[in-house]
Amino acid sequence: MDGIQTEGFVQQSRELDHLMMSNPDMENMVRRLIRKVIAKARKDMSEAAKASMKASPRQTYRAVKSAIYRQILGGNVSLLNKRGVKMSNYEPPRKLQDKQRGGNRVKRGQRTDDLLHYAGESRGFVLRFINAGTDDREAGTRGGKLHGNRGRISATNFFAQNEITIMNDASQTLVAMIDDLIAKESK
Repeated sequence: MDGIQTEGFVQQSRELDHLMMSNPDMENMVRRLIRKVIAKARKDMSEAAKASMKASPRQTYRAVKSAIYRQILGGNVSLLNKRGVKMSNYEPPRKLQDKQRGGNRVKRGQRTDDLLHYAGESRGFVLRFINAGTDDREAGTRGGKLHGNRGRISATNFFAQNEITIMNDASQTLVAMIDDLIAKESK
């Protein structure tokens, strides 16, 4: 009788060890689930960013960044700059009609030209401006010849409004997926 109980205990102990996070296979499966959930959260936050802008010809909404942690199980979604800079050949449309004189006769500086040509993934700084807003913006602050007020960007605060909802949904989804994984692996 004692031998049967001991065998059952050993079997249960092996099954529990298989389900523990110290098991590399289980840890990798959970990391895959986290990657899936964070990717969906990033997509949802990107859609919230797109909804908060009137127009985005350079696809600024794509600058929402996600990261999966290596040392611990988890990840994040943020508006920080991604590594590497992607450039586009976008030129803002001219608003002059045919044979109309006008426009800015001062040549663009190199930094302004660089900022105009950043592609969607590299425009995290624009998302931060849209999210937090700006004070009055003055032209010519980089030692240029221009002077004048360029207005201010009012804060939309889209990130804070959506992050709690999106991340709560993501965590509930992750819990359900892990429960399903444990149920499937314990069979």
